[in-house]
Amino acid sequence: MSAVEPDVPGVDPTVPSVARMYDYYLGGKDNFPADREAAEKIIAIVPEVRETARDNRAFLGKAVRVMAEQGVRQFLDLGAGLPTQENVHQVAQRIVPDARVVYVDNDPIVLTHARALLADNPHTLALWGDITDPAALLSDPELTGHLDFSRPVGLLTSAVLHFVPGDQQASDIVKTLRAPLAPGSHLLISHFYAPDTDDPKVRAGQQVYRATKPGALIARSLRQIGAYFDGLSLLEPGLVPVKSWRPDAELDRQVEVDLAAPALVGAVGRVP
Repeated sequence: MSAVEPDVPGVDPTVPSVARMYDYYLGGKDNFPADREAAEKIIAIVPEVRETARDNRAFLGKAVRVMAEQGVRQFLDLGAGLPTQENVHQVAQRIVPDARVVYVDNDPIVLTHARALLADNPHTLALWGDITDPAALLSDPELTGHLDFSRPVGLLTSAVLHFVPGDQQASDIVKTLRAPLAPGSHLLISHFYAPDTDDPKVRAGQQVYRATKPGALIARSLRQIGAYFDGLSLLEPGLVPVKSWRPDAELDRQVEVDLAAPALVGAVGRVP
């Protein structure tokens, strides 16, 4: 098990956490037996989920590098999850040493680890917040004291919106989060997609996630996910499986984009 014991305030180790399940997919050790049991159920249904988690981390890292190279100096990572390798601040500050980063999560263990990691980094904060209350999140004085929304911000929602059960609620969350973004800001989203939401594997996976803290895993269509970017300029290659977003390996570049099966898709849009 991890160095964090189950008596962390606000943590029920018997309830699987999506952040700790994701940590398990990535090979981390900051998870409890309930998290590992739920994650193994998903792995049995979708054996490639570990690879997908790694692909999603790679997508996030590549996108943050692109944003930093295009002049973004501030990043807001919502539903940040447990620290791992190549975290947002590490990627961004390699290009811009004084880049400001705020990590937000509602899992106490995530915050415990993130604050320990960032104790000596004055340009980076870890805050409690809930993406389902974006107005409260954006008005947090610690957040607004660290990030200047009159300047470009990289807004990162990596594998988090699919835990919001209502389609209208998810859409409203994105609209609220986008509202203060200055021209030159970027929005990153990765999201669970399924061409057929009645797919038995999709249903089986959703059943497992019903027992987690969010209590839901929602597959949405490309049309629904693409609508989050309405009015933004999508960076190439657009909305694609995360593995296909500017792949590094030559073999991956030769693989045709396949949207006939459920996938984690992602895109980055620029605020004009």
